[in-house]
Amino acid sequence: MATKTKKKTVKATKTVKTVKTKVTPAKVSKKRKEQHIYEFGKKTDGDAKMKALLGGKGANLAEMSRIKLPVPPGFTITTEVCNFFTTSNGKMPTGFAAELKEAIKNVEKQQDKKFGDQSNPLLFSVRSGARDSMPGMMDTILNLGLNDQTVEALAKKTKNPRFAYDCYRRFIQMYGDVVMGVQPRHENEHEPFDEIFQGIKKKAHITSDSDLSPELLQETIKAYKNLIKARTKTTFPQDVHEQLQGAIAAVFKSWNNSRAFVYRQKYGIPHEWGTAVNVQAMVFGNMGEESATGVAFTRDPANGEKVFYGEYLLNAQGEDVVAGVRTPKPIAQLEQEMPHAYHELDAIRKTLEKHFKDMQDFEFTIESKKLYMLQTRNGKRTGLAAVRIAVEMVNERLIDQKAAILRIPADSISSLLVPVFDVHGRKKAQLIGHGLPAGPGAASGQVVFSATMAEQLEQKGTKVILCRVETSPEDLRGMIASEGILTSRGGVSSHAALVARQMGKVCVCGAHDLVIDYEKRTLTSGHTVLHEGDNISIDGTTGEVFSGFVETAPSEVNQVLLGKLKADKSYTYQLFDKIMQWADKYRKMSVRTNADTPEQSKDAIALGAEGIGLCRTEHMFFEADRINIMREMILASTEEERRIALKKLLPMQRKDFEGIFKAMEGRPVTIRLLDPPLHEFLPHEDSSRRTIAEQLGVSSELVSERIKALHEQNPMLGHRGCRLGISYPEITEMQARAIFEAAVNVSKGKNAVKVNVEVMVPLTAYAGEFKNQAAIVQSIAKEVLDKAGVKIDYLIGTMIELPRAALRADEIAKTAEFFSFGTNDLTQTTLGMSRDDSGSFLPLYKELDIIPQNPFATIDQLGVGQLVEIAVERGRKSRKGIKLGICGEHGGDPESVKFFYRAGLDYVSCSPPRVPVARLAAAQAALEGKEKVKTK
Repeated sequence: MATKTKKKTVKATKTVKTVKTKVTPAKVSKKRKEQHIYEFGKKTDGDAKMKALLGGKGANLAEMSRIKLPVPPGFTITTEVCNFFTTSNGKMPTGFAAELKEAIKNVEKQQDKKFGDQSNPLLFSVRSGARDSMPGMMDTILNLGLNDQTVEALAKKTKNPRFAYDCYRRFIQMYGDVVMGVQPRHENEHEPFDEIFQGIKKKAHITSDSDLSPELLQETIKAYKNLIKARTKTTFPQDVHEQLQGAIAAVFKSWNNSRAFVYRQKYGIPHEWGTAVNVQAMVFGNMGEESATGVAFTRDPANGEKVFYGEYLLNAQGEDVVAGVRTPKPIAQLEQEMPHAYHELDAIRKTLEKHFKDMQDFEFTIESKKLYMLQTRNGKRTGLAAVRIAVEMVNERLIDQKAAILRIPADSISSLLVPVFDVHGRKKAQLIGHGLPAGPGAASGQVVFSATMAEQLEQKGTKVILCRVETSPEDLRGMIASEGILTSRGGVSSHAALVARQMGKVCVCGAHDLVIDYEKRTLTSGHTVLHEGDNISIDGTTGEVFSGFVETAPSEVNQVLLGKLKADKSYTYQLFDKIMQWADKYRKMSVRTNADTPEQSKDAIALGAEGIGLCRTEHMFFEADRINIMREMILASTEEERRIALKKLLPMQRKDFEGIFKAMEGRPVTIRLLDPPLHEFLPHEDSSRRTIAEQLGVSSELVSERIKALHEQNPMLGHRGCRLGISYPEITEMQARAIFEAAVNVSKGKNAVKVNVEVMVPLTAYAGEFKNQAAIVQSIAKEVLDKAGVKIDYLIGTMIELPRAALRADEIAKTAEFFSFGTNDLTQTTLGMSRDDSGSFLPLYKELDIIPQNPFATIDQLGVGQLVEIAVERGRKSRKGIKLGICGEHGGDPESVKFFYRAGLDYVSCSPPRVPVARLAAAQAALEGKEKVKTK
């Protein structure tokens, strides 16, 4: 029940405390231009389609009234009034006061009560109602309309003084908190109203609120008023119309409170939407043992099962359920305590689903055995529940396949694939820190601080967690050997996060409360110190870090894909498979994967990948038997020496490509030529430098001098990408030879497979750079293929990852046969932000509403996105049939996938675990169409 969340309402210390948002009022038709209030009840103006104007709660209250459900009458003040209020320093629009007076009069008629009457008073609840549900984020006031006279009238009318005074003390507390600002003065102070209430209960030796006598409740009311007087220097208002005006203003203001602001940031709710205010006749669940209040779901929101799910409290009001003051009872028990109300509620549950065609989360109150519906909305659910509900509603013919696809948040499909911690083990584990959830799933193992140690222990069958301040390509072997990766620095687009997601590894990045000391070989969090070899557990879905070992298990979907479980034994897999079939039926954009090994390729195919959009060849050089040869090539002083070393690498890389081509069985494979600067392959520590010098038979001074010579002030913008191939064409020659010799080898013989290869030149800014590298590749391809007498389909294209390349795409496309947008680097070079270092200020940028989301997680549509659109338009202008894709991490982000579809790309490519997410997002994009979406 989302009436009011039990919270400690200390004012935020961050800048969001006094948020100012840019408000653009919604456009309205001339027909209802002056209408500020919409009624529901006997006279119902709105309906469920008017959420932009009435908010979700108001629109659904109107809809429930229209279908004759037992809804207490009331009215909704529109979101336009909120926007007017916000932009006019708390003023109300012209004509509002008259509309409010008329709306109150109509509710009075329907309830046969009068607002402020001293014989039969009408009371109101005042609740917020944004377009999208924001449970507990904004303010609510119940029992409005009580004062020193009307409380006595209510006591006399109901013949229940305890009930009347209980309502009054609740109202004073909520109004004093929300409207008059009586809150804790510092974070260590208790909630002042609660402190008074608990003190009175303790003095009277009472534990349950419902046991307070009328006299004790009157004592509470007096103490509350004195608190308000002492804190605010004003008295609690007795004028009921003043109370209502104050409550409406407070709800509007709560749209910009700190918790609402942060919630909107997290879930992408536009700040300019504003909230509606719902004023509804009070019904009372605290009128005695034949009254109750509760919240329920039409299906289980945790697993999606079609069961009546929820909880309730006897003799209570809504905030009692959410505040945890008393333990609610399961909804099934209501059948024994109030059978008539239960069966009526169960019938309404079915009506709601049939009408709204989605799982509903609804609130209800039973007043003296009479049932009332206070709210309904589409219920929030887990990823598993989202999939199950969608599939089963299609089977029940409530919705069609298209509606099912659009209903499931694309990201939620990944929750069906990740390993999870054992529930009982998790409860016993000691939480030692939090970081950013960068690679979903759960993993446990021994703490290791180096790639070497990770490899050594993994070879002995020991599970390990690689713990680093931050990772680099040199850690790749250790990352491969580890169950999970934990870093104390870096963001969700850091090296650790990128590689972990591609590998399907669990990863937590940026756990700043952990101190990693390489010299002492310790990981410290507060008083907890873990040494290398101690057990640690990380949850890449939540970002939590635990000391000790917590058992994990693979998801049922992965067990089926691995052949460890039969598909007909896993309902979860059947649900997953059904949604994926539907997604593939409707999507128009292809989905590829970023993969560097045959194993990754096979995993991605099992998850539905249609090819490889990015094979990073540099990752192949970090294997134990190759890194030294690569270093020999880098340390060479002449071209001849470099070619000798490259000749040793050739058969190794050729073998890798053979494995990938076989795994892909004719699907397209985009292979990127060497991209990172050469210094990344060299050791950073003195001891490692001495070791490599001994292995290569050179002096350690030579190694140090070469490393110094290769050092760059800004390696991201330095000697890397195509610049390496232009400076050292022999590197490009070796890689091209490995590619085409591998293609020849697997395309012949008994087990021949078709090869569809695309060679990609990285980091081009000038057409001349691409022509230089393309000529080398074409020359080697012709030589190899002519010699073998084999024809292989291949394309040569480039990555668009620099702004100049996007702007000069028409020139580059004259020779390039495909573009693949490297949006990781395109974002960095366009915004002038490092994806690894921007974490220090990006949270503040979101807090100040400068950016709507992390641009390294979701594409910056109006900046970086425009460059993509320009490159698409200009590239196709020069080469009509040019193939266009994206291989950055944005390829697995649902909102970015939808943008790329609208931009006209042929495919997206992402890490293997994100392939199902991209498939579903691509289907949603096709069903939603290509209409532009405006963002910041």
